[in-house]
Amino acid sequence: MAAPGEPILGSLYIYAPNKVAPVIFTVLYGISAGGHIWQCYHYKAWRMIGLHPLCAVVFTAGYALREYGAFNYLYDHSTLNLITFIVSQVLIYVCPPLLELSNYHVLGRILYYVPYFAPFPANRVLSTFGGLMAIVEILNSLGVSLKANPSSSSNQQHLGGNLTIAAISIQIGIIVIFLILAGLFHLRCVRANIRPKPIITPLFVLYASMMLILVRCVYRLVEHLGNTTVDLDSIEKLRALSPILRYEYYFYIFESTLMFLNSALWNIWHPGRYLPQNYHIHLAEDGRTEINDEFKDDRPLLAKAGHVLTFGVFFGKNMKHHRVPHQLNNYPPNSP
Repeated sequence: MAAPGEPILGSLYIYAPNKVAPVIFTVLYGISAGGHIWQCYHYKAWRMIGLHPLCAVVFTAGYALREYGAFNYLYDHSTLNLITFIVSQVLIYVCPPLLELSNYHVLGRILYYVPYFAPFPANRVLSTFGGLMAIVEILNSLGVSLKANPSSSSNQQHLGGNLTIAAISIQIGIIVIFLILAGLFHLRCVRANIRPKPIITPLFVLYASMMLILVRCVYRLVEHLGNTTVDLDSIEKLRALSPILRYEYYFYIFESTLMFLNSALWNIWHPGRYLPQNYHIHLAEDGRTEINDEFKDDRPLLAKAGHVLTFGVFFGKNMKHHRVPHQLNNYPPNSP
């Protein structure tokens, strides 16, 4: 058996892949997927967080294929081995941007719940960030496909690396914007002394989830800023690769473990437990009473545009909203 970090000629993974870890993560993601499917059914939260069960199932399939690849990792020009490797890599790497998109959807539902403190229109969160994450997903998929194929030329691998770097950089920028939006909203709630559990708990879970995704993004960015051009026929070129590529434990710590923790985080604090199914239900300005009506923004178009462009810092003072006083729940003041 080769020493840790020692590349193996012809290995699609560069090293001899671990045969136990893929089984562990296949089982873990499978359990998380089962939990998400049941929770979405139980809380009727498919529209709110349906991407989580989807990604957990995709992760399960990706690590199951990686287990097959752990026994068939030599590139002997076998089409099956190569296809299995590429598909497993794409399935594993395609999910984190989707999980990030799911977080933006949850943020949108939180903003619907307390619309008068929203720094960004709640009905624009998913469409705006969905468009940005679609770009990330396209770049990410193309980059991983080109980098994972050992038959690609060095120029194609270089292009794949650049596409991946672009995707990760955009993803990090979007995370920063998320933190600004969530932070502004949270600050406004605190200043108004509005801290009920349906707001605070999902917000803190969102912060934790985004930090896990951010650490994973930084790991991927550092990985691709190093030498990532693979030549499976040259041991010297393989040894010159970035250590992050040559040592498998980096992958299992910063990719597999972090993304599983993110999935499990939402299993434990599922947003369906806290946020209403109907996005027309929102919290009254007393911070205690839930009201069922449709929030309407009666400001002029220029004021709305200024509110969006300044993340709600300006043009947000004279917002009017109509309400039909239909009380649903009443929380104790500052309920945790």
